[in-house]
This record gives sequence, C-alpha cells and structure tokens, in this order.
Amino acid sequence: MNSTMKKFGYPETCIKEFHQWVVVLRPQQVTIGAMVLICREDATAFSNISIEAFGELPGIIQEMEAGVARAFAYTKINYLMLMMVDPEVHFHVIPRYDTPRTFSQQQFLDQGWPGPPELKYSNEISPEVTHEIFVHLKKNWGT
Repeated sequence: MNSTMKKFGYPETCIKEFHQWVVVLRPQQVTIGAMVLICREDATAFSNISIEAFGELPGIIQEMEAGVARAFAYTKINYLMLMMVDPEVHFHVIPRYDTPRTFSQQQFLDQGWPGPPELKYSNEISPEVTHEIFVHLKKNWGT
C-alpha cells in the first residue's frame, strides 16, 4: 500500500481492486459519486507507471463510468491528475451533473457546472450517507 492509498482510506473505502489500480470513494464528495483512481505502484510521475498499469486503464475506466452512470446518471465525467499533495499517480474522478441529484433524502449539487469542478466545495454529508453512497456504488458497479 502506498501513501496515497492510505491517505484516501484504503482498504476501507475501496470500491473495486484491480491488479495495478484501486478505486476508492473520495472522502469529500465534490459531486455525488466522486472517486479516486490510484495506481498501486510507487510511481510519482504518470510516465513512470508500468506498461501493465497503462494497459489496465481502459477496462477500469469503462467499468468505472458504467458503474457511476448506473448509480447516479452523471452528465459528464472529469479526471483530474493533480498530484500536488499526494505523491503517487492517481486521478480524482469527478462525475458532473447539469441538475441536482437527490440521494438518501439529500440534495447533491455540482457547484462548478458547467465549468471546472469546484474542488473547494464539498457536499456536506454524514458518515452514514457516505457509507450509503459507497454501498450504492459497489452495488451498481456490475462486476
């Protein structure tokens, strides 16, 4: 486990594990269904991940997009590779919504729509709702 995986709560927050990558629920739900796709390798530059890690990405992205589409019917999806604080290769996966979504009797907004995601804004949710989002994503993943 690398430090970025640990920072984002792996293994407790893990939605799906792959050979070279893990998908975890993002603690701050900028939009509902926000996740982090983290490379298991210790690479700190995208160009340094292995051929195997690159090769695994298309299938993971297809699974991830299908799962979050079933779970929350996103309008678009953004992948942000920032790596300013957490060093290992990872993407913040931010589903985007042109209208609010309601889940667990709570409204979720996309404050940045239609522009870039507003990472400083997070939908305020309880640990119970966070767990419900986690379970709902896993249930809708489909594999």
